[in-house]
Amino acid sequence: MNAKTDKLVVLVTRGIDSELSSVAFTVANGGITAGLKVCVFLSSTAIDLVRRNGQSMTHVPPLDPLAQLIADFQQRGGTIWACPPCVKSRGYTQDDLLSGVMIVGASAVHEEIKNGAATLSF
Repeated sequence: MNAKTDKLVVLVTRGIDSELSSVAFTVANGGITAGLKVCVFLSSTAIDLVRRNGQSMTHVPPLDPLAQLIADFQQRGGTIWACPPCVKSRGYTQDDLLSGVMIVGASAVHEEIKNGAATLSF
């Protein structure tokens, strides 16, 4: 099958303790550069990436600091979704998260996939 899509969903389960979180947002930014509409869905410990000031704790040279990667992603039109049960289990509310992050269930991811989005997992 040779399907072409202009959408990418990046699923991230790793948090501030893992270099994969920086790699995920580097790849997500690259997707935007390539002309894709990119959504990032955060679950498990990845929720801490968008907790206010959480992202400032991670920098994996030679990559840009995670806070910058996330800010660039949002400024360039990327969408960040946070898993509702994962947010709740950490005792967070919408007010604890970065501006622009939406608490959205997996059904949003499923809808993007049904509409042809490619997926990557980190």
